[in-house]
Amino acid sequence: MTGRSFGYADAINGHYEIALGVDDYAAVDSTFKEVVSKGAVPVLEPVTEPWGQRTCFISDPEGNLIEIGSFQK
Repeated sequence: MTGRSFGYADAINGHYEIALGVDDYAAVDSTFKEVVSKGAVPVLEPVTEPWGQRTCFISDPEGNLIEIGSFQK
């Protein structure tokens, strides 16, 4: 979905994704803006997917993928 490939973080035996659910679409957008303003690396800006989920992706300092999303408008 992100159009980017992700590799293993140094000294970690694997790669993972964390998916965090928030209350609604507006919370996806505001949470993305907040964490990016605090230094998170944006990977995919908020988008509403055809299946009804508003989602976005950031990465942590080790390059692990973190999704923030909601199915509630």
